[in-house]
Amino acid sequence: MRRLRRPRPPMNLRDHVEAILPEWERWYPSLFDAAADLGVIRARVCAPSSLLLSRRHAVIYGEAVQAFRERWNALEEPD
Repeated sequence: MRRLRRPRPPMNLRDHVEAILPEWERWYPSLFDAAADLGVIRARVCAPSSLLLSRRHAVIYGEAVQAFRERWNALEEPD
């Protein structure tokens, strides 16, 4: 008979680092330095234009408006 695996709850960053290196605080000044060195987190390269707050906020605003329309079945107003 085959046993089913129970899904594990997601680990937070500290738990993940401590599972790999229990005494990380002796070696690293911050949790993020330890996580980066252990390969838990990685830097992501992005286009410089995506760093502009005005563009990021425009995208977030657009997503919020779209979610509102989907939730409330609102029709888009014609221009």
